[in-house]
Amino acid sequence: MSHTSSAPAPAPASSPQPPVAKRVPTRREHHGDVFVDNYEWLRDKESPEVVEHLKAENAYQEAVTAHQEPLREAIFQEIKGRTQETDLSVPSRKDGWWYYSRSVEGKEYSIQCRVRAQDTGDRVADWTPPSVEPGVSLAGEEILLDGNVEAEGQPFFSVGGAAVTVDGNLYAYAVDNAGDERFTLRIKDLRTGELLPDVIENVFYGVAFSPDGTRLFYTVVDESWRPYQVKAHVLGTPVTEDEVVYQEDDVAMWLGFDLASDRRHLVLSIGCSEYSETRLLRFDDYDAGLTTVISRDERLLYEAEPFLLDGRETILLTHNKDAINSMVSLVDPEELAKPLSGQDWRIVVEHSDDVRVNGAGVTATHLVLSIRKDTIERVQVLPLAGLGTPQQAAPVEPEFDEELYTAGVSGSDYNAPVIRIGYTSYFTPSRVYDFVLPTASEPAGELLLRKESPVLGGYSAADYVATREWATADDGTRVPLSVLRHASVKQDGTGAGLVYGYGSYEVSMDPGFGVARLSLLDRGIVMVIAHIRGGGELGRHWYYDGKKLTKKNTFTDFIAATDWLASSGWVAPDRIAAMGGSAGGLLMGAVANMAPEKYAAVVAQVPFVDALTTILDPDLPLSALEWEEWGNPITDPQTYAYMKSYTPYENVRSVAYPKIAAVTSFNDTRVLYVEPAKWVQALRSTSTGSEPIVMKIEMDGGHGGASGRYVQWRERAWDYAFVADSLGATELLPGAGLK
Repeated sequence: MSHTSSAPAPAPASSPQPPVAKRVPTRREHHGDVFVDNYEWLRDKESPEVVEHLKAENAYQEAVTAHQEPLREAIFQEIKGRTQETDLSVPSRKDGWWYYSRSVEGKEYSIQCRVRAQDTGDRVADWTPPSVEPGVSLAGEEILLDGNVEAEGQPFFSVGGAAVTVDGNLYAYAVDNAGDERFTLRIKDLRTGELLPDVIENVFYGVAFSPDGTRLFYTVVDESWRPYQVKAHVLGTPVTEDEVVYQEDDVAMWLGFDLASDRRHLVLSIGCSEYSETRLLRFDDYDAGLTTVISRDERLLYEAEPFLLDGRETILLTHNKDAINSMVSLVDPEELAKPLSGQDWRIVVEHSDDVRVNGAGVTATHLVLSIRKDTIERVQVLPLAGLGTPQQAAPVEPEFDEELYTAGVSGSDYNAPVIRIGYTSYFTPSRVYDFVLPTASEPAGELLLRKESPVLGGYSAADYVATREWATADDGTRVPLSVLRHASVKQDGTGAGLVYGYGSYEVSMDPGFGVARLSLLDRGIVMVIAHIRGGGELGRHWYYDGKKLTKKNTFTDFIAATDWLASSGWVAPDRIAAMGGSAGGLLMGAVANMAPEKYAAVVAQVPFVDALTTILDPDLPLSALEWEEWGNPITDPQTYAYMKSYTPYENVRSVAYPKIAAVTSFNDTRVLYVEPAKWVQALRSTSTGSEPIVMKIEMDGGHGGASGRYVQWRERAWDYAFVADSLGATELLPGAGLK
């Protein structure tokens, strides 16, 4: 049953009391402004008193939400009942092998496998994946890594990267057993199953072998968790002698690497969200060292891919030079020695205010483009023949039949006649296609459906409706909304609604299928995904209009989306909840302060609610990398004042707050548990309302929560049950639910 305000209050003796943290005033002074923080002492993870307090928070949360347990169990069973648990990925070909993963019912982790590929001379047939059935191993199947065996007896398990040598003999993989995203790298000889003695501790994401298989490249982070070194390990030599291929000392720059598509170069990417630099290392001239494509001093944001065009060294550039939404050009390496203004770049894809170019890559025959147009992510291909000349052919785009969808390149191999495309929409489960690249005889190419993820329990897309609507922001800007509902919900002004948003880092909330979400829609909740400014849905301008000194547009756009829902006729205005995570958790804290009366409940997942304290401390994880998103409040008084005017923790005020759940993990390195821990204390001590404010803390997980899939389903069920219960929408609609 849902608790409404008209229900009699339970006797005080039986109602659980929230833990009250002691107040230890800490002065924070910047730019002449003093903020006294009573709860900063909760940052001390090692303190038994802090751990006890967090356990008390969990006990309070468990008591307050105990009545939701049957609903949580029901939602968990719905997620489980719709998921084909014994499943596998579509095999991907790399060199002479097909690689794929299996998941098995009752087991938390996937199993990485492979089987040999054939070369018959029929190119498309040779790149047609073998048909793999759930629970049936293929002839010649080899297991590379069984996550269930690796995870045994460990508190946490996650793989942060894997690589195989070109000859298929060696397999390198990186494992995290703590949830802190520091991995241990091991190498297995797949011919014998033996592990090599080479073990590398504390590596970050990203692992690759050199084409000759003698070196292994990996990334290392600094104290503040920023990837800053790419190192090379020569197999069979002491790890202490590993060469630093490159070290990035600028604390605001992030470092990563990859092999070029044709594997002739190691490509180092150095950058922030505003400008970047690419450095190249030729494998056939390794000792010549790194060369820089375009210096960061030019303040361009670009990606560079070296490849051979008609047998000549060429560099493909995806860049924002005089192009806010980016464009694609070609440049010959010898041009790079000239000053930038004198270089000859050949245009491949012109700049457009309506089309955001997200990236470009090459195969042996085609250029592959990822673009965003009308909020939708799309794929286009052009033949390399004539590229960058007047003879360049028109792009070809695979056609799909839905209005709101997401299509992206999920894999391509330099030598393959196909590219792999992932496709999904709100009510189409994820599909894997191979798109046969256009040829003279097949000028439109061909889409081959390799798999649609099965959804069990009688799921039918026809039971649901997704529409594109628009909210109008205070300044007149039209904000796109995706509105999802069960087809049987009536537009009679009585329903319940949930507004979800993110709105930071140019991340777009793209259409995608979610099994868990069906449990809300089946209870009549109308879900609005608000594509607010600060995200990337409408190109680079959309992002710029919601960051730094325009950040508040993110929050007011979300409130405008809420107002749209309240007046849409779908819901009763007093039955609306809000949900968001990470930077979307900052959004939750901000809208709870700005418009608490518009929400019956707010769920803030791993919420960045004490952003100013965090960003003012340059030693905390990732802080320096945040300056480009929010501004630098340490050096800039205007940024400090602007952030202080919206950051949730400093702006808690005496109003009646709705029900609030802050969900976090003790070991999260991206948004520390202390932020929600301080926030809920401030909320409780200030709110004039009587609604409970709870914090749920996972004592073993990282930023994505706990590691196994069942645990993750339970976490999602917890969040959704909190929302449904708060909205009085706990019963399934007639005919809805698992069948």
